[in-house]
Amino acid sequence: MEKFEKLTGIAAPMPLVNIDTDMIIPKVFLKTIKRSGLGVNLFDEMRYDREGNEIADFVLNKPQYREAEILVAGDNFGCGSSREHAPWALKDFGIKAVISTSFADIFFNNCFKNGILPIVLPAEQVEVLMKDAEKGANARMTVDLENQEITTSDGQVFAFEVDAFKKHCLLNGLDDIGLTLEKGAAIDSFEAQAAQARPWI
Repeated sequence: MEKFEKLTGIAAPMPLVNIDTDMIIPKVFLKTIKRSGLGVNLFDEMRYDREGNEIADFVLNKPQYREAEILVAGDNFGCGSSREHAPWALKDFGIKAVISTSFADIFFNNCFKNGILPIVLPAEQVEVLMKDAEKGANARMTVDLENQEITTSDGQVFAFEVDAFKKHCLLNGLDDIGLTLEKGAAIDSFEAQAAQARPWI
């Protein structure tokens, strides 16, 4: 998993509340078990019409937000069914951080496991960040995980909380497999001892 340390990028404003996982990636795209290739279908039913043409006024279709790496969203982001494809689609599109007043628990935890930083802030701070994101591509926001700070394009700084263990995993690019591999030497030692103690297994 790619490390997340400090990100400076374009933030896209998405003030809708209760954006559920089916809106993030519709169920028709859940057949794959690959983590790549889903970005083109992110927010599919909002991004495209029935003929597959882009809907021009959807935020991620606007020229200034096509390269967005941060999403500033409304309350209760990621609610609905517990599909890991939702963070996969966000990550494949290029979104590395999502800021909201609240997240659904399963989606929130799935983000960390897939290299995305979900940040919870009070409504008044999210509103400031939403306004900053509305400035477009020239207004770049910085998310500093090490110092747990977000800096707006005009220099306002907001501190955020993050679980220490989840922070460690993101800073070091460790998903569940990476965490297991960190203990590779201990696992090998255990297996060698087990093989000697029970050679018939």
